[in-house]
Order: sequence, then structure tokens, then C-alpha cells
Amino acid sequence: MDKIRRKNAQKVIVAMSGGVDSSVAAALLKRAGFEPTGVFMKFWKESGHGENRCCSSESEIRARKVAKILKIPFYVFNFEKEFKKRIVDYFLK
Repeated sequence: MDKIRRKNAQKVIVAMSGGVDSSVAAALLKRAGFEPTGVFMKFWKESGHGENRCCSSESEIRARKVAKILKIPFYVFNFEKEFKKRIVDYFLK
């Protein structure tokens, strides 16, 4: 079964925050025979209030390092404008 799964591996996208949970999820998916691709999404501009904030450069660097260790593709998507317009501005109306 393992050989069959690897031969016909399904591609999956893993949202990677740079934290333990998403990093382990990517590793487990790869171990199970899937072909994970890591993605990091930016929703805010950096606030300068520390590395534990959403979408920080430090988080992106950690996620990128994990993807490199796992030898999986990694992409960064910047959703700052869309998130502000569709979520924040809508909420403030």
C-alpha cells in the first residue's frame, strides 16, 4: 500500500504559520506519502511588537526553514489589501 500511495501521491497545500502544529502537519503528510506544498499568508503589515504576532517576518522565516528541511515547495501570498478591504473594512462598517 505504501508503494502505491507514493506512486500516485496526492498533492496538498499546507498553510504554514512557522509554528509547531503546521510544521508537524506538513511532516506527517509527507511521511504518509502525500506531496505537500507549504504556503505562508500575510494579512497584516508588521507591527514591530514581537515575533509572536501574526504574519511576522520571523514566522515566515521559520516556516520557510521547515519547508526546506522537509524538501517541499514553499510560497508566500500577500493578502494585506484584500484582507483589509474584505474583512477589516467590512467589519468596521
